[in-house]
Amino acid sequence: MLKAYKTEIKPTKEQIQKINQSIGICRWLYNQYLAKNQELYKQFKEGLIDKKQAFISANDFDKYINNEVKVQDEYSWINKCSSKARNKSICNAETAYKRFFNGKSGFPRFKKKNKQEVKLYFPKNNKTDFRIERHRINIPTLKWVRFKEKGYIPTDKKVVNGTVSQKGNRYFISIIIEEDVYSELNPTKNEGIGIDVGVKNLAVCSNGMTFKNINKTHQVKKLEKKLKREQRKLSRKYESLKLRNKKEKGGTATRQNIQKQIAKVQKLHQKLTNIRTDYINKVINSIVKQNPSYITIEDLAISNMMKNRHLSKAISQQKLYEFRVKLTYKCMIHNIELRVVDRWYPSSKMCSSCGNINKNLKLKDRIYKCECGVVLDRDINASYNLKNAKIYKVA
Repeated sequence: MLKAYKTEIKPTKEQIQKINQSIGICRWLYNQYLAKNQELYKQFKEGLIDKKQAFISANDFDKYINNEVKVQDEYSWINKCSSKARNKSICNAETAYKRFFNGKSGFPRFKKKNKQEVKLYFPKNNKTDFRIERHRINIPTLKWVRFKEKGYIPTDKKVVNGTVSQKGNRYFISIIIEEDVYSELNPTKNEGIGIDVGVKNLAVCSNGMTFKNINKTHQVKKLEKKLKREQRKLSRKYESLKLRNKKEKGGTATRQNIQKQIAKVQKLHQKLTNIRTDYINKVINSIVKQNPSYITIEDLAISNMMKNRHLSKAISQQKLYEFRVKLTYKCMIHNIELRVVDRWYPSSKMCSSCGNINKNLKLKDRIYKCECGVVLDRDINASYNLKNAKIYKVA
């Protein structure tokens, strides 16, 4: 099966310049593709063209760039980026636009510098591409680049492709490798587990395990407080720049200070993301180590939950979608059946003992009380119901 390895790299100054330049070109092509389709869609809405003409494919747009745009002297800088990386960015834009065109999502956002993540895709075309040694890797067009973490990526496996990305002032390489993955767990399984995920606690399991919300810890709160201060500093610098006259001396220095402050903010964002991701990995590892015969979770509508302005920030910080994706992957490796219950299943409102449904239960009611005499924490009660659910889909 295919397995991904992601690690930080230490490119030289010349390589950093090449990466930044290529990322800028890919971002420009992504935005140009969306702008072109947006223009065609407006013409379709006005009745000037039919629906078939209101969409330009990635292949046709790539031909348009190569034959009509790139040949002009003012756009010769497009050739400074790998053709495969350029083509992949256009294909990514096509995938996003198709979802909008077919009514599955809203119009894709245009990517802005220092805000949206743009990645450089490199396929393996030659034998020398993505040759891996303990301390370095040979990336197409970038040549040898050193690792920060030595010996993490295996050197004796077949590499399919790789992607270079940038976050703040740090650079990462993600490698897709063909590898045989074996489960280290005992083939004899234990009883199943129901998991209720939420905002108060990340996960409450039916076997008694409770994993708290990492965002309520002192470490995360301290970093968030520091992030607010640095964001206020950045906002003040922007306001100061607006008030200055462009002809004044020191304007360049002010812009350099803004870039430094942006790097500080991005570094804090990345640190918070790393803490939350690491916590999710440890929680999933702890659950899978129980070696259950099955795991049952609820199919939550995260996008609908985010519409609640009082809870949207807390929900996004919990990274519930990432939790489900990684849990699905771990269950597949260890041959554990992952059951997904419908989002309308009354796991919180139903009594785990007698099956009675309390329709008047509100979100603020943290204790579930039933007429049969059962008094339980609502999350534990929900985990029991998920464990015993009879109607489900297997992920």
